[in-house]
Amino acid sequence: MCSALHALALALALSLALLQSSVAFVPTGSGAATHASITRTALLQKLKETCQAVADSSGYEFNPTGPSAEELFRACLGPTATGEVSAAKFNAALQEVKHQNALVDLDFVASAPHHFNSEAFLEGRGLITKGVVSIKANIQNHQTSRKMLGGVLHTLQDFYSHSNWVELGNTEPFANLIQPNLPIENIAAKDTATCSDCASGNCPNTILANILQENKLTSGYMGISSSKKPKGKCSHGGAKDLTSAVEPRGGISKDERRPGNEGLHEAAVTAATRASLQLLEDIRGAAGDRDFLRLMGIDRSSVVCFVIDTTGSMADDIAAAKETVYKIIDSKKGTQDEPSEYILVPFNDPDFGPLTRTTDPEVMKNEISKLTATGGGDAPEMCLSGLQMALTAAPASSHIYVFTDATPKDIELKDTISALTSSTKSTVTYQLTTPGGRKRRSVTASFNDYRDLALASGGQAIHVTKGQLHEATGIILDTSTSALVTVLQRSRSSGSETFTFLLDESLRNITLYITGSQMTFTISNPAGVSQSNTQLSGGLGTIQSVGNLWRIRLDDDKQTGTWKIQMASAQPYTLKVTGQNTITFIYDYVHAFKGPHPGYAPITGRPQAGRPAMLLLSVMGRKGPASVTVGEVGLIPVSRAGPVSKGSTTDLGNGDILVTVDAVPQGGFVVILTGTDLVSGSQFQRQSTTQMSVSKVIVTAVADGSVEPGQMLSIPFNVMTEGSGGPCSINARNDREFPMTFPMNVPLTTGHYANGTLTITPPKDTPSGTDVTLTIMAKTSAAADSNYAVLRLSVVSKITDFVRPTCKVDRVAADDCPTNVSLCASFRWNLSANVTDGNGTGIDRITLRQGNGVLSHDALTNLDIEASYNASCCSQIVEIVAVDKVGNVGTCFHSIAPPVGPTPTVPSGGPPPLGPARPLWVLCLLLAAWMARS
Repeated sequence: MCSALHALALALALSLALLQSSVAFVPTGSGAATHASITRTALLQKLKETCQAVADSSGYEFNPTGPSAEELFRACLGPTATGEVSAAKFNAALQEVKHQNALVDLDFVASAPHHFNSEAFLEGRGLITKGVVSIKANIQNHQTSRKMLGGVLHTLQDFYSHSNWVELGNTEPFANLIQPNLPIENIAAKDTATCSDCASGNCPNTILANILQENKLTSGYMGISSSKKPKGKCSHGGAKDLTSAVEPRGGISKDERRPGNEGLHEAAVTAATRASLQLLEDIRGAAGDRDFLRLMGIDRSSVVCFVIDTTGSMADDIAAAKETVYKIIDSKKGTQDEPSEYILVPFNDPDFGPLTRTTDPEVMKNEISKLTATGGGDAPEMCLSGLQMALTAAPASSHIYVFTDATPKDIELKDTISALTSSTKSTVTYQLTTPGGRKRRSVTASFNDYRDLALASGGQAIHVTKGQLHEATGIILDTSTSALVTVLQRSRSSGSETFTFLLDESLRNITLYITGSQMTFTISNPAGVSQSNTQLSGGLGTIQSVGNLWRIRLDDDKQTGTWKIQMASAQPYTLKVTGQNTITFIYDYVHAFKGPHPGYAPITGRPQAGRPAMLLLSVMGRKGPASVTVGEVGLIPVSRAGPVSKGSTTDLGNGDILVTVDAVPQGGFVVILTGTDLVSGSQFQRQSTTQMSVSKVIVTAVADGSVEPGQMLSIPFNVMTEGSGGPCSINARNDREFPMTFPMNVPLTTGHYANGTLTITPPKDTPSGTDVTLTIMAKTSAAADSNYAVLRLSVVSKITDFVRPTCKVDRVAADDCPTNVSLCASFRWNLSANVTDGNGTGIDRITLRQGNGVLSHDALTNLDIEASYNASCCSQIVEIVAVDKVGNVGTCFHSIAPPVGPTPTVPSGGPPPLGPARPLWVLCLLLAAWMARS
């Protein structure tokens, strides 16, 4: 069958799954009709459509082997998806949107506009508009855009559950919510009664008949701390809504299925899903297909990020970095390991930056070739400032490589760097060289700082001479690869100890990294075969040693099972075991929250001491979560011997697992997981890389979205400790160095929150679309305890143009196309279309959404632009997309598929008719057209 039929079947299956749901619009849960599942369903469906369009335009087949996100990801990558390709970043992107969706019920629980409560329709639409503008402006800043997207989708979905839209008989989404140029009219006046009384509090439909007859729009009032509402108005309903006990009693919320409201609940679910698809389609149009996929984490494997010291003594290091970049580009081009993006941040003294980010390897080659070693008189340099810039620009879970031979002059950023690596889960490896002409003790001090930061992130601190650096860069080639997983990670200050680790059948390219000096080690496989550090080429693998780094690559014919490594060292050392495999997991530390819609919210700082640690975890198998079973999940200390603190697990559905660990280890710990790969029957072990620790201090802060250039944004924050009270120092930093004000200290009383306000003001000349990462650090007296909050903001210029460009087909020449489809390759057809933005901001780009022909157009500076399209008669559908300079999207569509029988049309509200009078190839074209437009 044709791809359009397959896509339609998937869409119908998703819709049926939603209609069979019986669970509320809660943030998370095991049912199909939660905010999380509606969001996930809409995202996966829109991504499937986008992947299909990219495959069609690129000439390869899009054919997922199953319904899981992992299989969608692999199929979407196309021909380059050979070997081990991990969907971890894709799943993490989906989770990020879902988490931010859930946070609306925590951060803005009492805000009527965020939920379309209390008839706040204009204000709610304003939040959606502001959010979509910010997403489009920040489309390259993926984390910022995903967080905004989750919040916008929550507000949009709540309209259908909290208003009377479906009671009014509407079956399609309210397009005016995402088209600000269209009015929202006929809202019930504040003094107009809208509901009848429901003594039981559980009546199926209490909307007054005159409200329905007059097509008035209303929504329920929600009272969390007060029972007041205007006379005669509907309530939201539920035990948490205090207004629901005031006449008219009851509520009109369709968040959950109740006896008598099943049809309304199902209609709300369907409308919310379709509305989510409409909003995603608008963002997709503004971004373009490939950038939309990148936004959602569908891209090639790794991001290569270099932070390079360019002071006078760094000539050899820069040359080694250049050689490494060229080797990565040349050796991985065209493979699944080809980096999806390159980031470069040079630093010197007192300068750092500018940051270069590009998807084009030739651009990266050119930029790194420009680096020269100049300046820098004293030893310390602005290393951590450059690293901060890289951490806030690179995607989460990136590998970042720092080249330097100097101490960090900006050591005051150490806490900020620790907070950023924890919140982004990025791994930082330091290539530290012994400089000429500088005091060795400076290097030693630097090495200790870098070692601490590297260990906390799960990276390495490699110390070599300048002559050895090119030998040590092999670790960059190893780790800038697809599907890299960690099996074991430990560190010790000294001593003798034996570590065990489990290798499963599916692991490839297994490598051990050891950093340290004055040590011995022996590796043993499950059969008892051993190899010591003195046997560089023995029975188990190949050992290389340079500086303080040992790199052991195990042979391909290694054995599945439990391995051992015996370590003995008089100095501190680290041990890490990695491999390549698609079986992995993602996780977030979370806390439970209560309210009308309770759920779980991610923690941006450290979990709270003295309480169980909670994680929301998702395990990825070769064919999705159904292809693995989870054994034990727990927390294990990294820098000291200790048992695994095992957690209890609860399946929340949709691949999400809630893990609760009652006895949290002291000091730094990581997540460790065991399970079984159902494809091979092999047991596996995986470990997170980023260290975490608990704190008695809690820092919370909420920032809703974006700020205009030149405008001051106030961000309230709260600090509390469950330890000893007293003064608490506050330190806040942002990666753009925008002016900020905040209290330097707040007094803490045990168990009580202290309030503060931070202000940040981006300069007037800040480009629209600039993202800002803000870190708020709180330390108790004598720095005994600390915690942090990390926020991402968006700087967006005010936009008044919300009118979509128009695209109108004005001429079609297809008379030469034969009615016999087998002869179509020898003939061509063409059309012309007029594209204009009227009095708007002007057309930014005109592209093809569908069609395999050639599109050309006049200069975009013209007010009226003529676009021409020419294609083979075999390619019978075309869709042209016009995007203006602020992201408004207009399209025009045309099909030359010849009718058989009655003239075929493309229905707006349902699939095309499937009568037997039309041949299959015509039906495929019509189905594809309907899927694209619905």
